Amino acid sequence: MLAAAVSAALEKAIEQAAHDLRAIGQEDATPVLQYFASVVHQQMYCLMCGADPDTFQGGDPDIAYHVIRNSQNIAKHYWSADIEPYPAK
Repeated sequence: MLAAAVSAALEKAIEQAAHDLRAIGQEDATPVLQYFASVVHQQMYCLMCGADPDTFQGGDPDIAYHVIRNSQNIAKHYWSADIEPYPAK
């Protein structure tokens, strides 16, 4: 349910941005899903690491390390990325 709610919120944000851009004559300037997803990703990364999402201050570097390593492992395992994940601590 959480993933569905986030996806719905992203779609709503895209629709609102498209509406707002059309209102100022920018019909072809609708942001793509990946733009909004990257904003959510950045906010969640800060929350996972214990950092303030507005200032990026106060995060735990050990948690950040493990989150990044996990992402590297996913990219290598599922998408055959040519990457060597950080070594395990």
